[in-house]
Amino acid sequence: MLFQRRISGEDRAFTDETVRTMLDRALIATGLTDSIGDPLRYTPHDFRRLFITDAILNGLPPHIAQIIAGHQDINVTLGYKAVYPAEAIQAHMAFLARRRSLRPSEEYRVPTDDEWQEFLGHFERRKVSIGACGRAFGSPCIHEHACVRCPMLWPDPTQRHRLAEIRDNLLARIAEAEREGRLGEVEGLKVSLAGAEDKLAQIDRRSQQRAVVGLGIPTTRSDSQ
Repeated sequence: MLFQRRISGEDRAFTDETVRTMLDRALIATGLTDSIGDPLRYTPHDFRRLFITDAILNGLPPHIAQIIAGHQDINVTLGYKAVYPAEAIQAHMAFLARRRSLRPSEEYRVPTDDEWQEFLGHFERRKVSIGACGRAFGSPCIHEHACVRCPMLWPDPTQRHRLAEIRDNLLARIAEAEREGRLGEVEGLKVSLAGAEDKLAQIDRRSQQRAVVGLGIPTTRSDSQ
């Protein structure tokens, strides 16, 4: 969908055949030939294979390449060894074996039912009303569950209104505490207020980053004529 052109007032993606034709024309123009003298031929899928090949040869682990390529089975990704040296895969597998041999063997045992339930329960307990806690498994809450103060809180954009209410409530409580002379309480409330404002700013920044950017519509040589 990155490659589109305007047809009858609509932006339409190039068809597979159009892309193949454009590739053939570009290769013919280069004058490059294969081993028997015929013009080089490439298909769109060849560039997918070349991308994965180049990424792995530059250090990308095969299981990450599998995710990028969308393969359900890593053996499909490993099947690209017809394009890149099998040594790349063998070297990575050897690296994994060496790394595992240096770590305690108990780290690779099957967890018990209780351990697995504790692991799942940790992630359930990370869910809060204004987002999710990002603390690692087995680590305690460092802010005694005052989530709005915590840098590990991942605010939920859909709960921005709730955060705004919390901020407004904190402003009102600070004003009341200042009138009553409760200066110690004011300090604590201001820490919470700074946390709430930071979470609101995080949500706003993320919303701006997701804004749609117009890339324009590329034109083929025939379109420009």
